[in-house]
Amino acid sequence: MFLEPSAWVLQGKLLSQAAYFSQQPQDQVVVAGQSVTLPCVIVGYRGMVQWTKDGLALGGERDLPGWVRYSLMGDPLSGEHSLVIDSAELGDDAVYECQATQVGLRSHRAKLTVLVPPSDPVVEGGPVVRLKAHTPHNLTCRASGAKPAAEITWYRDGEIMHDAIYSKTLMEDGKRETAVSMLPMVPEDSDSGRTYTCRVLNPAAPAGRQTSVTISVQHPPSVTLSVQPQTVMEGAKVLFICSASANPEITGYRWSKGGVPISEANGDSLEVTVDHSYFTDPVSCEVSNSVGSTNVSTLVDVQFGPKLLTEPKPQIVDIGMDAAFTCSWTGNPPLTLAWTKQGSSVVLSNSNTLQLKAVTQDDSGTYTCKAIVPRIGVAERDVTLTVNGPPIITAEATQQAIKHSKGKLECLVGSSPPPDKIVWTFGDKILSSGSSGRFSVQTVHSDRGVLSSLILSETLAQDFQLRYNCTAWNRFGTGTALVTLEEQGMGSSFQIILCKTSFYLNIRVFGKMFWEIWGLERVKNLRREKQATESKVRKVAGDLWMGQALLAPSL
Repeated sequence: MFLEPSAWVLQGKLLSQAAYFSQQPQDQVVVAGQSVTLPCVIVGYRGMVQWTKDGLALGGERDLPGWVRYSLMGDPLSGEHSLVIDSAELGDDAVYECQATQVGLRSHRAKLTVLVPPSDPVVEGGPVVRLKAHTPHNLTCRASGAKPAAEITWYRDGEIMHDAIYSKTLMEDGKRETAVSMLPMVPEDSDSGRTYTCRVLNPAAPAGRQTSVTISVQHPPSVTLSVQPQTVMEGAKVLFICSASANPEITGYRWSKGGVPISEANGDSLEVTVDHSYFTDPVSCEVSNSVGSTNVSTLVDVQFGPKLLTEPKPQIVDIGMDAAFTCSWTGNPPLTLAWTKQGSSVVLSNSNTLQLKAVTQDDSGTYTCKAIVPRIGVAERDVTLTVNGPPIITAEATQQAIKHSKGKLECLVGSSPPPDKIVWTFGDKILSSGSSGRFSVQTVHSDRGVLSSLILSETLAQDFQLRYNCTAWNRFGTGTALVTLEEQGMGSSFQIILCKTSFYLNIRVFGKMFWEIWGLERVKNLRREKQATESKVRKVAGDLWMGQALLAPSL
């Protein structure tokens, strides 16, 4: 029978007044393969009961479809809803909860821990471990797949050994572990024929498991490798001498450098002309007999100037972000490293990495990573930093033209990234490209930036009375410059520079020529004009020009 939601709420309240747990699941530990029962008995409740596993609902049916080894045990009419798990596996290791959903009852959260026995231990090199006499060796025993990790004990001819080094690592399933025990030893003749036993156990396998190996001590050649002289300059000759004794007798020599065989060398000595690679790539002499071989290596103390290991890579970062360059060198004797910026002698860092915090556009430029090997040599590498930021506009505050002739105003927009748009505003005009009457805009890209030119096909008297605003913007912000057009040949100019959000006012008045041509009355007029212009500039405060450039469509 279908119940209205209000009826479910009423039924839930009635059931919750009487229902309670008489048995709840508790934490349990079980060995993999065993079955386990998590009890759940609810008195006074006959509604749906479900179990959750690590928060995942297993379903409300008694046979729990989809969970082959899971089932609910007991008489549901008696409130018995115990969860039975057959042949527990590692995947059953989880937290379980019994829930009476209709009354909102939840049992204790019970942790089921599934123990897993270790696999049979494996001793590397077994069953007969052949070792070289007087050569240190670690007998290694590995036991994997256990939960918890297996304990490992070593025995030599039945006598327990206490010097083993134990470690364990978590397997990919995140629950089982692999245990490794290494038993250090320096085999002697007396160790031949001895039995070493690795025994492993954990709570899932308390009786333990073990594997035994037999030691066989053999005698490959004993080798000493020397070089004469030991310290040389790059380009000098050295002699390697490989001295060996063996039982049975030596059957051959093999030379290599950095792991690469030297085919032309086959005796007990080798003469070569060394370069810097002999400082890092060892020369090896391998001597063999019928039992085995011994390989001994040595380096040459070659002195050499700086050699670049890691090339610094150019960086492009946004303003305010951090930047880092890495440049590593090798040299012998040990080198000194210094980072500087071109145009400055200040050392910014002496480590392989140069860290620049919260960069500004002023940080853009070329940086030099210099390595100095005392008394040997110096080398350096340059790398560039580009800082993305708002446009930077460079323009002459006053630009000149001849009246009734062709005129031009220019502004150079630098910085990175390039501007999305450049707009000229003057009078009531706004122009970013193309032409409008006597005015047109040309844009040229160069290594220095983007050059925008406002071209006047013919200059008129009123053109010299206007203020011309060059505004550019990209995704980081805007930049602007205010310029004036001065009639070429005139003896005075009034310059106003608007850069980003600041105004710079500069009044220049030529002396003698000005007085002779225009006279004192002209000076008074210019002063009044200057005061009026300053008042207008302070009033608009830059926002008017910027608003026109950004909001009005281009002509």
